[in-house]
Amino acid sequence: MAVASEKTGAEGKVWSLCKMPFWQTSIASSSSSSSSFASSATVSGQHQSHQAVERSSLHSSIAVSSMAKSFLPTRRRLRLDPSNKLFFPYEPGKQVRSAIGIKNTCKSHVAFKFQTTAPKSCYMRPPGGILAPGESIVATVFKFVEPPENNEKPVDHKSKVKFKIMSLKVKGEMEYVPELFDEQRDQVAVEQILRVIFVDPERPSPALEKLKRQLADADAALEASKKPPEETGPRIVGEGLVIDEWKERRERYLARQQVEGVDSV
Repeated sequence: MAVASEKTGAEGKVWSLCKMPFWQTSIASSSSSSSSFASSATVSGQHQSHQAVERSSLHSSIAVSSMAKSFLPTRRRLRLDPSNKLFFPYEPGKQVRSAIGIKNTCKSHVAFKFQTTAPKSCYMRPPGGILAPGESIVATVFKFVEPPENNEKPVDHKSKVKFKIMSLKVKGEMEYVPELFDEQRDQVAVEQILRVIFVDPERPSPALEKLKRQLADADAALEASKKPPEETGPRIVGEGLVIDEWKERRERYLARQQVEGVDSV
């Protein structure tokens, strides 16, 4: 009797399950699928939000680093002497000169270029060039001094005219052309803005004495560049043909023979 009752209970459960309407089964399956979809959507949403946080943190770190770099001082490629001024003797109505020493402190070749706010009354020699590592030159700056309107000497006063020296790293030795700075504009660095200071040529001062020494060095370097290079080896004509000493001796001998022949006649 007990076994029969157990069978009857089991059959009743199966029958009750079979009698369940089909819409209830579909609702149950749909609810389970919707719950799984909601959980997956929640996970994907959390992943996307995590990625968004990572991207925002990356952008913020880049912005902070770029801002920090902007506050850092720019590493100079050139050493200037004077560092931020150009001293000119004050002589109204005349063209005067100033000088500045430029030295390459990098391990690579560096091109430099002058610019001025008054190109009609100022020019530089040289206006630009390329310096090897450790090489230095003394550049000369020419300026026409306008006569004052009220006949006052603006000695030791600033002028509105300014000069700018820019630098650019280049690959090895090459010929300098101003177009280098236009082709690689993003690599150009402003080394210094130079202000114009007038000094009294009749009053001795350290700035005036230093200016005279630098101008003398610049003039000496210019004269040395005009001289032809000295011949350290044998003179060569064409490809590998050396002018021998016997040829010169023979020419001298023939010249003496001609002179002796004329004297004998």
